[in-house]
Amino acid sequence: MSASVPAISVVIPCYNYREYVCEAIDSALAQTLQPCDVIVVDDGSTDGSDAVLRERYQDDPHVTLICKSNGGQLSAFKAGLAACRGSILAFLDADDRWKPDYLEQLAALYGKRRDIDFVFSDLALFGDDQRLIRYADRETDLGYTAIMTLHTQFWYGAPTSALSMRRTVAEFCLDMPTTMDPQWRICADNCLVFGASLWGARKYYLPTGAVEYRIHGNNGWWAKKDPAGDYLTWMRNIQLTRYYAERLHMRDTCIELLKHEYMTKPEPTWEETVRYAKLSMFRKGSRLKNYNRALSILGRGRKHRDRSPVELPPPSP
Repeated sequence: MSASVPAISVVIPCYNYREYVCEAIDSALAQTLQPCDVIVVDDGSTDGSDAVLRERYQDDPHVTLICKSNGGQLSAFKAGLAACRGSILAFLDADDRWKPDYLEQLAALYGKRRDIDFVFSDLALFGDDQRLIRYADRETDLGYTAIMTLHTQFWYGAPTSALSMRRTVAEFCLDMPTTMDPQWRICADNCLVFGASLWGARKYYLPTGAVEYRIHGNNGWWAKKDPAGDYLTWMRNIQLTRYYAERLHMRDTCIELLKHEYMTKPEPTWEETVRYAKLSMFRKGSRLKNYNRALSILGRGRKHRDRSPVELPPPSP
């Protein structure tokens, strides 16, 4: 590949998705921009997925098969990273699929913007549900998101099949002890999303219209109503962000740089502006200064909004 077109590796973890996994792999192989390799990690499936994969792809030079004992999604991500050769990693769940121009769109952005480290896309749901999930109504350079993520666990990302990042980012995110693998047997895309933010990845939302997310059974997380599960998920997310922050020697005092982080966003959405304005009210020190800082953030964000500004409460005396 030329210097302007990065080599992209595709990592596909699979656990008991014999019915779908070949469709996922074939969608990766059918890309208009061919990946440098497709790493398929069968994580100890018990439904015969490994036999199907060997029969169909064992002799395909573009596919690397890894069949290992069951360790969960995080361990499968680690195995895929260790085997791939690309400078960009794109992740694809075994029950999802891509349209043919997905990798081409990613490569164009990564090649043009060497400062972009992490790209996520919109998703078109299919199967038991049909609708579009998107972060914003337009392409958005999110700048840096470390401080916001540390203090609020806001999720600057998408499910696995719509995530891609530079290899250096993935190496940091997945450099986790095996003792943490059981905690992230599922939902390990949180490790990629939170870890990238804390690492200091510059994030970008690219609505490709090319990621198709299959809804079947109970895999639609938004449909589950479980207060106890929601609480435990938030606790795990807080623990995860704190784990990355400790590795990077980040402290809560970094909130002093919150406005500087906000200024890295060329055209922030109004929702993003409001998040930063509200968080700035929780800085230690003068409440009046915090209030004025929040107003200055809102003032900048007004240039990029279509709605009325949010009313902030008056500062306490």
